[in-house]
Amino acid sequence: MTANVFNRIRTVAVPVSDQDRAKEQLEQLGFAATMDRELRPGFRWIEMSATGGDPSIALVQTGPALPTGIDTGIRLVTDDARAARAAVEQVGFTAGELLDWPGVPLMFSFADRDGNRFYVSEDDPS
Repeated sequence: MTANVFNRIRTVAVPVSDQDRAKEQLEQLGFAATMDRELRPGFRWIEMSATGGDPSIALVQTGPALPTGIDTGIRLVTDDARAARAAVEQVGFTAGELLDWPGVPLMFSFADRDGNRFYVSEDDPS
């Protein structure tokens, strides 16, 4: 039995120590805040979306159950990996080596100021 229980991924939460700083840095990279609300006292939820829309990244306050410094597994897509790598470094993130392998789109990873790891690859035009 095959059923479409889920039809898309909406949001992936990433714990950060400073939500305002993380929001500002993602805005500098072209993300837009699609939600920024205090859902209950002391629990603020910020959703950031790339130009293409879903899924979004939720910036949530770190805590004992939500540590920072995680491998998010989030893969971001860009038209120009070299320019994207320079941009993430410019906002204060730590960019890894640009991987240029034959037959594979250019890619790299980066860590935000909390050590959360993200991955980037060029859009494959084929």
